Amino acid sequence: MNSLSHGGARSGRLLSNPAARAHLAAGLAVAGWHYGSGGSGWWQHGNGGYGWVGPLFWPFAYHDIYDYAIWGDGIGFWDYGYPDIYAGIFAPYGYDELSGYLAPRPSGRRQARVAPLAQMCGDDSRNIAGLPIDQIQSAVQPTEAQFAALDDLGNASIAAAQTIRAACPAQVVLTAPGRLAAMQQRIEAMISAVATVQPPLEKFYGLLNDEQKARFNALAEDQRKASNARAPVAPGCGTAQQPTALEWPAGEIDARLHPNDSQRASLAALQDASTKAAETLRTACQPEQALTPPARFTAMARRLDTMLQAVKLVRAKLEDFYATLSDEQKAQFEAIGPRRSA
Repeated sequence: MNSLSHGGARSGRLLSNPAARAHLAAGLAVAGWHYGSGGSGWWQHGNGGYGWVGPLFWPFAYHDIYDYAIWGDGIGFWDYGYPDIYAGIFAPYGYDELSGYLAPRPSGRRQARVAPLAQMCGDDSRNIAGLPIDQIQSAVQPTEAQFAALDDLGNASIAAAQTIRAACPAQVVLTAPGRLAAMQQRIEAMISAVATVQPPLEKFYGLLNDEQKARFNALAEDQRKASNARAPVAPGCGTAQQPTALEWPAGEIDARLHPNDSQRASLAALQDASTKAAETLRTACQPEQALTPPARFTAMARRLDTMLQAVKLVRAKLEDFYATLSDEQKAQFEAIGPRRSA
């Protein structure tokens, strides 16, 4: 992962090609089945990446934040949405696949090693994580007062990266309520990270004159031209998946769990909450192209807050439903996602 850095945080973009990040996430996401050779799955994002990689939700979280904020590249950030909640409920990973994300497999096994969780969550050191402060400095040529504000912004970005890294799971979670709890914790960490960076960014931006602001805003277009990247695309917001991939498996739940009337009522409430979350996230998708870094941070903050509320809504009804199940029914429910992946 670090080998994809272009000189580190303060002199270039880390994992500067979103397609490279998506390819790496895809390889990690399906390593348990394809021996590290890459592949696809029903929970795959439209850009080829994955919202869930083993027990980890939102790999490259901080990189997706600052790639959109500074470079205007929102493909990674805006690809997250309701399908990730759905994949948290009906996880594609069984225990055998998840166990590979905790430690290297014994020698002699055919399966490739899967990167430990700590590596997948990224490095939070100044040389790896954080905003490209040197490039911003080169573009705007700050005064002494502006430079002090820029340095504060750089320090805030490192603290934000550490906050997100701290939300990396320390162990695998084998139940649907546990996965949505981990998902909620990850989103809350991202919200905290954005809140950490946003004030010093707005302060620094407010100190710039119009010409400096124009040069700062132009970093995104300059980067696109230098890398021959395509123009920004409309936000996906997790809507690229085929509808059939996200159909509620009502028939399979009924056949596996044989729910009683009380359980059916609780399941119906969960389905209603899931439908409401999907609609909320779809309608709250950012429609316009934010043209400045502060505007993009504001857009991210709104989107993350909407995602958090959607996860909380579904998680509450999921926990209610799960509490009505016997141990055997829980085991049958957890088998639905891995069976689809197989």
